[in-house]
Amino acid sequence: MNSRLSVAAVSAVSLVALMGGTTVATAQESNPAPKSCDGVRLTGELPAPAPGQAVSGQITIGPDCEPELGSVRRGPASDRPARTATTATTTATTAAATAAGHQLRGWNEMYDCCNIRMTGLYTASSWDTADGRVTTAGTTATQEWNREPWDAGWSLTSQTAKDDCATDCAEVNSEAHADFAYQGVFDPTGDWYDNTHHSYVQLTADGTASCRFDVELRHTFVGWNWRYGCE
Repeated sequence: MNSRLSVAAVSAVSLVALMGGTTVATAQESNPAPKSCDGVRLTGELPAPAPGQAVSGQITIGPDCEPELGSVRRGPASDRPARTATTATTTATTAAATAAGHQLRGWNEMYDCCNIRMTGLYTASSWDTADGRVTTAGTTATQEWNREPWDAGWSLTSQTAKDDCATDCAEVNSEAHADFAYQGVFDPTGDWYDNTHHSYVQLTADGTASCRFDVELRHTFVGWNWRYGCE
């Protein structure tokens, strides 16, 4: 069995690794650069950027099966209409957007070593504020996954999303979850790979927000990389 680690990205300007004990089996000692790695949980937390800006992070599974943490990046908001949830899919979200309030989009994606997006969870939030309260708010979630041409590949097995408040709130905490399973050319049994994405958004009465993301991988592969961010 290869190394099992837990990594946390906890800063807007840097990423900090919180690694548990590393166990190395004889198989890894005989092969210092294994291709298939054990499961891992990755966590990233970001403050929401200013309007028109984006903030994002990335963690890559390195050749020794240990996550390699990249720096947090900031820049102009990107054009991601095909991969990010839209803001007009529920009455509450549409109402908040119509009120010319605040908007926030988030992404939580897993890519393979060939830069193919395997699985992704996306959120879109809108909220309006007045008199120190969140008057109306809502967050929607969408999921995307990669299929193989012969009706195989990744599949969505479960998804949930909820807001803890929608009107007249001190703050709003939203969360979305999606679980994906794989059965295809790399594993015909369907028992090896499983990606579970979690996204959390906090919307506040002063118009600020924060984004937190988690992904749990049953197994990984060298070169897989997790990308997350909000704008």
